Amino acid sequence: MTQVLLKTTFGDIVIALYDDTPAHKANFEKLVNDKFYDGVLFHRIIKGFMIQGGDPDSKTAKAGQRLGSGDVGYTIPAEFVSTRFHKRGAVAAARMGDNVNPQKASSGCQFYIVDGTVYDNDKLNMIAQRTGKTFSPAQIDAYTTVGGAPFLDGDYTVFGEVVKGMEIVDKIAEQPKDGADRPVEDIKIISATIIQ
Repeated sequence: MTQVLLKTTFGDIVIALYDDTPAHKANFEKLVNDKFYDGVLFHRIIKGFMIQGGDPDSKTAKAGQRLGSGDVGYTIPAEFVSTRFHKRGAVAAARMGDNVNPQKASSGCQFYIVDGTVYDNDKLNMIAQRTGKTFSPAQIDAYTTVGGAPFLDGDYTVFGEVVKGMEIVDKIAEQPKDGADRPVEDIKIISATIIQ
């Protein structure tokens, strides 16, 4: 599995990219090699949910500027793999909403890392009933022990996971933020490098 080192202003996060989501993996590797992520911000953070980055507009954003609509001009077809789900530490592609994107195609550059919440069986059953999703034993085990964001499964492509530095993800997720969930102080990806 390819590993990518994200050097951030808060410390290092290492993510592994899955081989069974080949289009997302190849795209992320290309952007890393092109130095696309160097200097982008984590522009949206929600403790117990996720931290999001990859908006190219964030490289030059002024304080308080609304972010999240910058892109690279293309999308990637969804690659849903049943064994890849939104457990804590999952890396997934952001995307436009269903109303304009019924195919659930991924953003060409924006991604998020799941910080996550631990769910009990009752809460998971409620999510399943409300959304029509069914959770496998592996999903139930992950969501009731390490946690995650189960309501996103099957709607956003999970293409990797954090293998080192989850404490940095937690630290980023709990920073002060504005009404648009943008951190008050910029949290930057200084550099992204393929290390393996």
